[in-house]
Amino acid sequence: MDLQTLTAMFVWTVAGAVLLFVLMFVDSLFTKYKDFEEVKNGNMAVTSRMILKLIAQGYILSGSIATAYSLGTALLYSVVAFVILLIMEAMVRILLRRWAHFDLDEGTQQGKLGYGLFSGTLHLVGAFIITACF
Repeated sequence: MDLQTLTAMFVWTVAGAVLLFVLMFVDSLFTKYKDFEEVKNGNMAVTSRMILKLIAQGYILSGSIATAYSLGTALLYSVVAFVILLIMEAMVRILLRRWAHFDLDEGTQQGKLGYGLFSGTLHLVGAFIITACF
């Protein structure tokens, strides 16, 4: 590997990590509770949800980096995918609340691990679907 390749790898990795942090922070603004406080308090449902969301965002980011020809394009793909994922999750949450009387945020905040796993898995499945479109 030459110096140019190593430099590019470093820049792409740092840019991806920064974007991943920003996306996870923005996502935490859309929950009814404070994600990081719940994790610090030992809520395994919230922790599981966050881990699965992190994996989903990392998967999207890796897919966008693998297919894009420029860093800007890769980051744009990831941001657009994130927005699509937020919309998909919101739609599923609304449907679950109305038809199944199943509130993912409430159950997750209460520490019900199944709720957190279900919610996080929605992100992961959404990431698989979205990334297949790159």
